[in-house]
Amino acid sequence: MSEPFVTRNDITSWGRVVREPQHVATPRFLDQLPPLVDAARNSSLLASGLRRSYGDSCLNGDGDLIDMSKLDRIIHFDSANGILRAAAGASFSAILQLIVPHGWFLPVTPGTRFVTLGGAVANDVHGKNHHTAGTFGRHVRAIGLLRSDRGRLTLTPQTEPSLFASTVGGLGLTGLIEWVEIDLVKIDSAYLESETVPFENLDAFWDITEASAEKFEFTVAWVDCLARGDNLGRGIFSRADWTPYGSFDSHRDGTLKRIPADAPNFVLNRMSISAFNELYYRVNKARSGKKLQHYAPFFYPLDAVHGWNKLYGGKGLLQYQCVVPRATERTAIRTLLETIAADGQGSSLAVLKTFGDLPPVGLLSFPRAGTTLALDFPNRGAATLALLARLDAIVAEAGGALYPAKDGRIPSDMFQRSFPRWQELQRDPLMSSDFWRRVAI
Repeated sequence: MSEPFVTRNDITSWGRVVREPQHVATPRFLDQLPPLVDAARNSSLLASGLRRSYGDSCLNGDGDLIDMSKLDRIIHFDSANGILRAAAGASFSAILQLIVPHGWFLPVTPGTRFVTLGGAVANDVHGKNHHTAGTFGRHVRAIGLLRSDRGRLTLTPQTEPSLFASTVGGLGLTGLIEWVEIDLVKIDSAYLESETVPFENLDAFWDITEASAEKFEFTVAWVDCLARGDNLGRGIFSRADWTPYGSFDSHRDGTLKRIPADAPNFVLNRMSISAFNELYYRVNKARSGKKLQHYAPFFYPLDAVHGWNKLYGGKGLLQYQCVVPRATERTAIRTLLETIAADGQGSSLAVLKTFGDLPPVGLLSFPRAGTTLALDFPNRGAATLALLARLDAIVAEAGGALYPAKDGRIPSDMFQRSFPRWQELQRDPLMSSDFWRRVAI
């Protein structure tokens, strides 16, 4: 351990499977970062944000970790032109509370607002508007990067195109991201007109998603991964556009409910998940149709409950998110759902989304044209790992890839096959992570 890093046992990723101690420093000012880089020169280093990555890409158990979450200052907000520069630890939640009353919104957002700007760049996150806006990195104007071998740099797509492409989606391995400048998008209110459309099987999903892609800015589907036979792939499709109706009120974080402790491991079993899926499908089918909806429940439904990952019990959860290309998506998604349903280790949180054709700017960005499927599995040890290995084989045969931000156990050969340019990453010689040591051998 390097001074002034201290050993902490409370640092985990969102999946909470890895429980190894971490050596952590928590700076409050950007000027503290160069001395921390010097202090870690005999070890390895990684920046960490709010740790909503599920696997081990945000952990560095063999080295040192810098908790960036206190480096959250807004550096500049141009409310006339929609340009924001903030320190890397600024959360999407805090940014939204600043910009929404001025009529601006984030260009791309994942399914939680409790991510940092630096984490959004490092994982080149995507959202429900990928088919219209691409990934977050496409909207980044500049990045302040501190490297152990080159000092402080300002990256733009024009001035440092190669290092910029490595840093966007680069898993925090190209240096410490100190600040980020982004373009915002104009909104006419804080509300969307959303529509809920139930679909009875996978064929119906493809019909709805094709009909919605050109008409709606935001699309996503929940799918019942335990449904079989004629109902295989049934689910609830959500689509929406911004509306001028409503005010510019931002969300509030002070009234969120909290999960105080781990749920017993037996709570989430095939029977309970099947019952939940059946209820969720029927309730939302009954509520189908259009409605005016604030951005918070539409984009961030799970954020309503702090610590929802504790519902998966003390052993944690393994999220599995893959993307399969357009040429093989229909066969591969069907085979994946058939395999999951037959195995019985279901997920109550299964998301199906079609990515658009806009290419990412990041060298290791996960999104690509095709369809992505994301599922949360309670960690049942060998049984869960065996199921995920079978899913790996289906994804590999389809020419697909797994999402490093969600991964906790991808084999190195599959990572390297999924990201064939991984060796071109301009990694800072000091930066590393548990994930990188596992996959880049």
